[in-house]
Amino acid sequence: MPRDTDLDTDFAAATERFRPELRAHCYRLLGSIHDAEDLVQETYLRAWRGYDRFEGRSSVRRWLYAIATRACLSALEARTRRPLPSGLGAPRDDHRVALAAPDPEVLWLQPIPDRHIGDPAAIVAAHTGIRLAFIAALQYLPARQRAVLTLRDVLEFRTAEVAEMLDMTGAAVDSALRRARGAMAAAGPVEEDLAEPDADIQRNLLDGYVDAFTRADADALVNLLRADVELEMPPVATWFTGRRAVVGFLSSRVLRHGSQWLMLPARANGQPAFVEYMYAGDGRYEAHGVQVLTLIGARIARITAFNDPSLVEAFGYAPVLAHKPRIDPRPGTDGG
Repeated sequence: MPRDTDLDTDFAAATERFRPELRAHCYRLLGSIHDAEDLVQETYLRAWRGYDRFEGRSSVRRWLYAIATRACLSALEARTRRPLPSGLGAPRDDHRVALAAPDPEVLWLQPIPDRHIGDPAAIVAAHTGIRLAFIAALQYLPARQRAVLTLRDVLEFRTAEVAEMLDMTGAAVDSALRRARGAMAAAGPVEEDLAEPDADIQRNLLDGYVDAFTRADADALVNLLRADVELEMPPVATWFTGRRAVVGFLSSRVLRHGSQWLMLPARANGQPAFVEYMYAGDGRYEAHGVQVLTLIGARIARITAFNDPSLVEAFGYAPVLAHKPRIDPRPGTDGG
């Protein structure tokens, strides 16, 4: 029997506006932009198939979250957590150490472009629930605790609602939430209340960072970085802490000559970011990855360089650029 087209129209009108926040939710649980998109598509397919039986006993939004969360929990049964290098071992404070070879078995945490998870106001409202450090900490929770924590503390559903969504008792939800909160607290600070600089200071800081990076001037980075700055570069498991180690590593192994790097503006996880290209000769720049910066005060506290060219297209940029484009090299002015 053909499906009622009016029902399809009604389904789209009732559900489509929730897609960005559902994508953010699936990303929190899965740590992957690609997996999150797949699970959002699966959520909408399941919801579409069952919409004619939706009786309105809950809101459409809560119904969609229940479907999405259950789909993510099923997916996580067959998947390992996605860490950052800082979650696998201690940092190094000497840039001369040999780097660990990438392990193809490790599935790394990915950043998510702000443009994938809603309008700027929504991202600001969900600030603490999307930042990279928070997502990284979430990955260490058991899947069901991860779901309970995000539904209760990030999305602010009530205990009874979460219990219904996950087919749990209220007592079980409260117990899982206590354990999850305890584990998150034990993991250390997750940058929930960062004192980020105001717009003008941030703009100057980021302009200076791009200028130093693209001119291969490591010395110019010194005044931009906190003394305890950290640098991690998945898929390399080795990571560094301390300004001397970070600047030393960048100077000796990354910033080898001017015009080697092209950095274009983006926003990721509610934070300033850059899409990176490396010069490949013949006037071509090839996609290299995405850098996400954590700012505290008027300095850079962490550089997370995702050296994965496949991420570049997710941020709205081409895999290859024929020449250096003439755009304002500041996050938020384009591509983010």
